[in-house]
Amino acid sequence: MENILSINLESQTSPIIQEVRGKDYIEYGADNWRNLYPQFLIDLYYNSSTHAAIINATSDMIAGTDIVCSENDNLEAYVGLKKFLANANGNETLHEVIKKVAFDFKLQGGYALNIIWSQDRQSIAAIHHIPVERVRAGKPNELGKVDTYFVSADWSNTRINKPQPVPAFNVNDRSTSSQLLYTGSYSPNMDVYHTPDYNCMNWALVDQRVAEFHLNNIQNGFSGSYFINFANGIPTREERDQVERSIEQKFTGAKASGKFVLTFSDSKDNTPEITPIAMSDASQQYLALQELLLQNILTAHRVTSPMLVGINSDNGFGSNEQELNSAFEIYLNTVIKPFQNNILKTLNKILTVNGINLPLEFVQSKPITTMFSVEDMKAVMTTEEIRQEMGLPELTEEVSEEVVEEDYKETLSLEKTELESFIEEFGEDIPEGWEMVDEEIVDGEHQDFEFEKVLNELAEEKIGLASTGSPKPSSKSEQDGKSKTTGDHFRVRYVYEQDNFLVNKSGSKRLFCRQMMGAKKLYRKEDIINMGSRAVNPGFGKGGAATYSIWKFKGGPQCFHFWTRRIFKNVVGESKTTKIEDAQLIGYTQARSEGFTAKRNDRLVAIPPRRMRNNGYIKKR
Repeated sequence: MENILSINLESQTSPIIQEVRGKDYIEYGADNWRNLYPQFLIDLYYNSSTHAAIINATSDMIAGTDIVCSENDNLEAYVGLKKFLANANGNETLHEVIKKVAFDFKLQGGYALNIIWSQDRQSIAAIHHIPVERVRAGKPNELGKVDTYFVSADWSNTRINKPQPVPAFNVNDRSTSSQLLYTGSYSPNMDVYHTPDYNCMNWALVDQRVAEFHLNNIQNGFSGSYFINFANGIPTREERDQVERSIEQKFTGAKASGKFVLTFSDSKDNTPEITPIAMSDASQQYLALQELLLQNILTAHRVTSPMLVGINSDNGFGSNEQELNSAFEIYLNTVIKPFQNNILKTLNKILTVNGINLPLEFVQSKPITTMFSVEDMKAVMTTEEIRQEMGLPELTEEVSEEVVEEDYKETLSLEKTELESFIEEFGEDIPEGWEMVDEEIVDGEHQDFEFEKVLNELAEEKIGLASTGSPKPSSKSEQDGKSKTTGDHFRVRYVYEQDNFLVNKSGSKRLFCRQMMGAKKLYRKEDIINMGSRAVNPGFGKGGAATYSIWKFKGGPQCFHFWTRRIFKNVVGESKTTKIEDAQLIGYTQARSEGFTAKRNDRLVAIPPRRMRNNGYIKKR
């Protein structure tokens, strides 16, 4: 009788929340799963293939392929945010953390983050994902708020894995360096816990029990399927047991399929009688049950098409690309985006503490199809738009670069290019005996502002010395200020660098960018500005012009590079007067330079064209 399918649909699968005397936390459980409701949900996930497929696909859609921040005028906040996105806790990127958060959010209805404060408690140093099944809420305070959570590696054995209290995340109370943020979607009649957005626990149990039933049938083979009678007398107990074991070993189990039965007897009257037991169209019954549980699980998860979550559909719906895309848009807007908005809201709360609260967005994955045929797209879309829809690089840029590459290759065999001549004439190596005391992104520096001149004048003013002369663009030796007494002087140079936060490095394919990066030279600003009057990167100016402002637009539209400023100090001998404090001097210089600059019209210097409006093109493409 052990193979009879018996499912008690009256079993309690909704969560039970209760306070227990003598415990500081609130239990979160279900029938036969006391204080283990999250573990119960995990058990359903591992034992129902349909339920697990929906959880996996939906959590992947929630997390997307990445989480990014668009270009922003607040460069300091933008750079800080990019660093946080690339390194959330020393071991993971922020998106890697969010992928775990998205899975917990879908499966459990909530998620938990471990927030680590910096030593001075002024900013958040790291965030870690905490599996939500390890978290239990403490009892609310007099204001009804949970100010402490408890974490245990295994709540089924709290004697060995004692729950550890962790303060709730609170920007107004930073007395502890480690805090826990537990949140999720609103759940009715729930004050301290969050429950999943689906309600198909019983049907997931049916899926589990049906699988167990079929597995038992395969393992037991003959059991319950045939009646065998031997008509040659009643053997002893030991003989009957031996016959039973022999038949079971030889003819039961999945591997017994295809075997035949061989018997020997002295007459027809003594041959064994084998009578099949009719199953009464059981296959049709289980097929109907499978379809019923599949439909109920899909409905509970609000899945608009089984194909979206990797489940085959025989009703023809999944074969229609237009309907599949419509189903995806509905599922994206009604299910996925509410999850994403909740996560983004939580991230904004964290990032606000660090002063880098800039708009974030998920890079959304799409179904592997398109709403239109190739002929439809050709009729209404340009080649660039079609390539963009297919996720391919822009053809116009690739073609223009190939043409430029060919032109350059032809001239390389004949004479030096204009760019090579410029690098050879004006590019400087880092001189020996010089120490770099500061490096920063060039932001807000007016084209006419002589940073190096002001820097050396401030240094001389500070230590009461006279300068040998002021910088002059026409001469490298006269450009650098120098102290008569100490021999100390500063040089301000600029370096061509690549934005490594940009994923696609197509801008590095250009010969101009490759040569500038490969040269590894330092340049004076006035030389860079003068470079704009020379054909160092022909074809990338306005309307395909040979010249344009290299200071602002670097390698041209779609370029991934920008300028950084480096300040070097040379100490010939020990100073006979007050020593110059580098950090203080640079800070003072920056303050003076901002006041000196009447127009902050060179913000583009610090931004790669790829991050500019229209990707550096004059008109949107």
